[in-house]
Amino acid sequence: MTNKSQQVVLMVSTLFLLGIAPGLAQTQAQKFDLANIPSIREIKLPLTSAEMLVQSPTSEVVQVTQVQANPTDKGVDIILQTLLGQQLQLVNRSAGNSFIVDVPNAQLRLPSGEAFTFRSDKPIAGVTEITVTNFDAKTIRVSVTGEKSIPTVELYDSANEGIIFSVASTAPRGQQVQPQTQQPPSQTQPSQPSAQGDQPIELVVTGEQDSYNASNATTATRTDTPLRDIPQSIQVVPQQVLKDQQTFRLTDALRNVSGVQSGSSFGGTRDVFSIRGFGGVIFKDGFRQNGDRTIINETANLERIEVLKGPASVLFGTVEPGGIINLVTKQPLLEPFYSVELQAGSFGLVRPSIDFSGPLNNDRTLLYRLNAVDERGGNFRDFDQGVYRFFVSPVVTWKISDRTDLTFEFSYLDDTRPFDITGIPPIGRKIADIPYSRVVDEPDNISFRNELSASYRLEHRFSENWTLRNAFRFSSSDQRFIGARYSTLDETTGNLSRSWSDNKGTNQSYSLQTNLIGKFATGSVKHTLLFGVDLNRDINDLHNYFAFGGAPGINIFNPVYRVTPRPRREDLPFNVTFNNSLDYLGIYLQDQVALADNLKLLVGGRFDIVDQGSSFTNSAGANTNTQVQANAFTPRIGIVYQPVPPLSLYASYSQSFAPNTATTVSGSILEPERGTQYEVGIRGEFFNSRLSANLAAYDITKTNVATTDPNNTDYSIAVGEQGSQGIELDVAGEILPGWNIIANYGYTDAKVTKDNSPLQGNRFEDVPYNGASLWTTYQIQRGDLQGLGFGLGLFYVGEREGDLENTYELSSYLRTDASIFYKRNNWRAGINFKNIFDVNYIEGTYSRQQITPGAPFAVLGTFSIEF
Repeated sequence: MTNKSQQVVLMVSTLFLLGIAPGLAQTQAQKFDLANIPSIREIKLPLTSAEMLVQSPTSEVVQVTQVQANPTDKGVDIILQTLLGQQLQLVNRSAGNSFIVDVPNAQLRLPSGEAFTFRSDKPIAGVTEITVTNFDAKTIRVSVTGEKSIPTVELYDSANEGIIFSVASTAPRGQQVQPQTQQPPSQTQPSQPSAQGDQPIELVVTGEQDSYNASNATTATRTDTPLRDIPQSIQVVPQQVLKDQQTFRLTDALRNVSGVQSGSSFGGTRDVFSIRGFGGVIFKDGFRQNGDRTIINETANLERIEVLKGPASVLFGTVEPGGIINLVTKQPLLEPFYSVELQAGSFGLVRPSIDFSGPLNNDRTLLYRLNAVDERGGNFRDFDQGVYRFFVSPVVTWKISDRTDLTFEFSYLDDTRPFDITGIPPIGRKIADIPYSRVVDEPDNISFRNELSASYRLEHRFSENWTLRNAFRFSSSDQRFIGARYSTLDETTGNLSRSWSDNKGTNQSYSLQTNLIGKFATGSVKHTLLFGVDLNRDINDLHNYFAFGGAPGINIFNPVYRVTPRPRREDLPFNVTFNNSLDYLGIYLQDQVALADNLKLLVGGRFDIVDQGSSFTNSAGANTNTQVQANAFTPRIGIVYQPVPPLSLYASYSQSFAPNTATTVSGSILEPERGTQYEVGIRGEFFNSRLSANLAAYDITKTNVATTDPNNTDYSIAVGEQGSQGIELDVAGEILPGWNIIANYGYTDAKVTKDNSPLQGNRFEDVPYNGASLWTTYQIQRGDLQGLGFGLGLFYVGEREGDLENTYELSSYLRTDASIFYKRNNWRAGINFKNIFDVNYIEGTYSRQQITPGAPFAVLGTFSIEF
């Protein structure tokens, strides 16, 4: 046999969609075809050899839709194919044994619009890995790593093909090259040998939707900014993590983020979280979710979850200083996509869902996406009522022109479930020793909630550098909670007195946002300017009926239910009506300044005008009206320094504010609560940006907290202060091919630092000093078992105080999850085991009267297919 060496050549294939006629787009939108690619010897006119290749930069971001490869007698040809190759600017450098080329103004994108990553492991002798990835929002990074030294790379230009990189094998003359192969996923085809090569080079090409490591986020800046350039801690839970963990509740999804702890869920009917000890407000696509009356949010239409830690008022208005949670929804795709999934498991859970998307017309100017889910069962508590949940969300995008897009999004949610308001009560300093499935309310406690929302998003690009975005969202929700609730507990006998309640409420929310984004330079300094205006109106109406002490008592150790019939709502003797409205106008300005390639500055400020009104009426005729008006300016400033490209050092100062509703003895409204944070951190990217880690230290102080006036206890003074200091570590990404990880550790010291009551020095309720989690999966990459994968999760929460008075404590716990799954072509089957060791734990708490127990051991099976 004649021994041959092999050579690696890289070809980037780019289709610039904007401004190209549909006919041309159709001829250029090819699939990943790795066969019949011209050999490097067929390409003329080499430009340079392992030197910087510079062409005139393109003014638009080029969409690279293909990466192709072909072995030759010297190595392998890998081609970046584009008709605009002569407009690309390539800059190379070396790091260790890696030859690295950055391609500015270009992005890897599938025809569907989704990002992807190209990787080939040990393709030829002397080369351990070739990767092509999106380094940031406007740069493709090509990396070729040698075993012992930097590979020899030649760069070529072809008018017909694009830019070509040739990497020579280092195999000794006469030694046969034996490339390692990996089976790619279904959207790619393995390459075939060329006339010169006698061994195929197989590739792994995966979408960013399959990655645990997100490179960009919009929540921190309202612009698409690389995480490495943000001087504030922001963590992303990608869709792939939700799929692998088979998570469809935010409570489980946010275990993957440090410093986030679930709180009292109002009987299992709301998503409530704290971030760094303070309340975290939930947003969806940048809009506040249902004002402050949140629901159990649906994850079926989520692309990812972004958690911005620390004060966020500069962009989002009245929020607590701990941070916000932003739910980013799925958007329509250019290519047809259909996914059907069925989940079934313990406690009678059955949950089918669909995800359909694609074009509605031939020229792809109308696109749609439809997500829907129907959920039944799944509650482990001994209620008569199960969970019945239906959700549907259609989205339509109209590409009016190459510069203007208009998207309409709708959603409807209907949710019925047990109203588990009391949960498991404490006795003394500990939770009562009773089964966690036991109900101490009534088994027919029930809640009804539904929500309807409609929104539009309009984007117009005046030029490459100036963009106008306008968006509006309306949401309306109705809820009713029927229960027998905790009143008092005799901790010696276990006798619990209860009250009947029947509460109704409605919420309407109107939000209008307008942003102008501009990019320009002043000399060598580059700017990304954001100017925005927010208008919001939230209206809440609550109509609560009670019979205090009117329900029969129950013994929590030996309960007897249905002693007396539940009264009708109109027969309950005491009622309260509460109306609340919140109007605010926010104007903000932000500048992201690139002082140098490795030195970035973020400066912003916001001015808010808030008008809050409320009225309270009870059955005795007492009526109280309150009107609050507040103005506030909130700044943010941060700096990022990158001594080497993979490493970012940052520091930031930011503030938050929220209006106070309490009044002084003179009748004036207290000044707004103010939050101030100092944060320093370091973010690193490893393994060619496949894995990232963020280490942060912070100090938050919240002032102007209302406390009781010692001279007149009917009024308040703003002398209270609360503080939170901590350290957080978050890691996410791919360690080795097929081995993913997302992990975190958080230390949080949150307490009342100043108060004129016994609360001073108390720790916040439901906030542990220590919390950590680890979730990791491995999928076999080759061989007969290729596609088989395993997952393991460890979720630890330390000891917590149960209420702000610190009268009882919640024990620490370690929950263990695991999974086994199998992927083949376009289908996936898996089994997830949750809380394997059946640990008793408390999910969240608010007081001695509202404690939410965590779920016991459960099994969840899943089957999904895409076509």
